Amino acid sequence: MTTDTGNAIAGTIKEYGKRLFGFIRNKVRSEQDAEDILQDVWYQLSNVINIEEIDQMSGWLHQVARNKIIDKYRKKTPELLDDFTYENEEDSFSLSDILLADNYTPETEYIREVFWKELFLALEELPENQRQVFVWNELEDVTLQDIATNTNENLKTIISRKGYAVKHLRKRMKTVYDEFFN
Repeated sequence: MTTDTGNAIAGTIKEYGKRLFGFIRNKVRSEQDAEDILQDVWYQLSNVINIEEIDQMSGWLHQVARNKIIDKYRKKTPELLDDFTYENEEDSFSLSDILLADNYTPETEYIREVFWKELFLALEELPENQRQVFVWNELEDVTLQDIATNTNENLKTIISRKGYAVKHLRKRMKTVYDEFFN
């Protein structure tokens, strides 16, 4: 990268950075996602051979940002047990906070007992490969990449199996969840 190109990129970042970040942040779930996407936009800009050929820099940056946002939502992200979250006016907590907490009260012990019983019944309804991926990832804390490597399967296949398992378990466990938290 020449000094002129570096200066052009630095000037572009200074001129459009805050606005572009705001644009991205309004379209994604978290600030971290927005920062990642903005970084991808700057990286793509740095790979442009002749920046002066971009007629409308603002339009170009926004189009790249839109494409990166779409790419992010097209990618399947693994769903987690932590996605089961209860919120009310006073506080919020995830289901894993209750299930894995160290404090034992009769109420939390009962919730744990019912939840684990229902979870294992619901797991039995899953196809073996989906059940195994869920158990390894959520209960045994094995990464999806490690599961793919150990089973000689494609990572996307493992992610897909985990997604199907989580969707089934969410649907199946909704009544238990509603019983305790609604």
